[in-house]
Amino acid sequence: MSDSFRIRKVKGYQILDSRGNRTVRVRVETYGGISDFGDAPAGASKGTREAVELRDKDGGVTEAVRIIDSVINDSLHGFSVLDQLAIDQALIKLDGTSNKSRIGGNTTIATSIAVLKTASKSLGLEYFKYIGGPRVRYVPIPLLNILNGGLHAGNMLKIQEFIVIPKEFDTFSEALIASTSIYKRLKELITERYGKLYTALGDEGGVAPPLEKTRDALDLIYTAVKQTGYDGQVYLGMDAAASDFFKDDVYEIDGRRYSPDEMIDYYVSLANEYPILYLEDPFNENDFERFSILQSKLKKTIVTGDDLYTTNVEYLKKGIEKKSTSGTIVKPNQIGTLSETFDYIELAKKNSIKVIVSHRSGETEDSFIADLAVGVQSDFIKTGAPARGERTSKYNRIIEIERDYGLEYYGKKL
Repeated sequence: MSDSFRIRKVKGYQILDSRGNRTVRVRVETYGGISDFGDAPAGASKGTREAVELRDKDGGVTEAVRIIDSVINDSLHGFSVLDQLAIDQALIKLDGTSNKSRIGGNTTIATSIAVLKTASKSLGLEYFKYIGGPRVRYVPIPLLNILNGGLHAGNMLKIQEFIVIPKEFDTFSEALIASTSIYKRLKELITERYGKLYTALGDEGGVAPPLEKTRDALDLIYTAVKQTGYDGQVYLGMDAAASDFFKDDVYEIDGRRYSPDEMIDYYVSLANEYPILYLEDPFNENDFERFSILQSKLKKTIVTGDDLYTTNVEYLKKGIEKKSTSGTIVKPNQIGTLSETFDYIELAKKNSIKVIVSHRSGETEDSFIADLAVGVQSDFIKTGAPARGERTSKYNRIIEIERDYGLEYYGKKL
């Protein structure tokens, strides 16, 4: 193998994410003079089983950068960037813990992404082509979080994300235009009812009006869907992030306290009233059984695990065994390397579980997860509202891929 593919240097940077917090960027350079970077995003609502971020006491990442410049640089020197698995295994071994707590999941995922992107560039390939090869046929359906509650907002809503899903369209571009029209109409409705102040954007580009109850938010969004003429083409979704409002074995939502079994009826009633196609983390992250019961009752809704699984094969196996969900979120920084992410996606697909490649609330402007979603042929991509550069960069990248490579839109295939 040519020495030009071998790693000459690994370098770390302390950069800013979309919340103004510090995060890690890693640049990998080969002896052939090719280099590319990887960024580590960060979540606000996290599962307890996620890979651990290495952070300084003040929230910075100077120690993580030091480890990248010294330990990781020395360890990966001379590896071929084409050998993703060997490099990721070296990072896992270097850390030596089950949750990347020694050198940090933020350092390992940024390095892993930088390696893949550098390898792709070295071969003159688009990232998605390098990931997926000739199997790539289509682009995924976007899940757009256009109204926020929970930890993503300052209102009384407990559900964290209210989502529109533009399914019945011929192209990704058309689906995104429709979603943008709905988003704009939603902001107009909020301005009319509550004042322009409440159209200010949250972490993921969604609005956060002064609402208290889940149905109020669903009514508002569904009104915007109908008024823009997309009823029947655009569906609704929610990310409950229910672990955040679960305490002492009850769920506190809509000004009431619900038992876990009462929450099953709560979600079923919502799905009967609104065209809800997607429901993420409806229960706390340890309740595999009630996920399963709800999924059995909601045949047409994709009940999805995020905190339930944290992109970890061990927990996905448990969910498969219990038939807990028909969908899973994929966030590479939850597990810490791309090789582990690919293993996770493969297991999900083998068991007919729909794959949703997802951003984090603290993102960077890098559009890599768009290429990842296309490369692994995910069913969906979840990357926020059609606003804020760190969100639109992902959508714009898929528009680019769709047009340049003539890929189909997955919407009507689902």
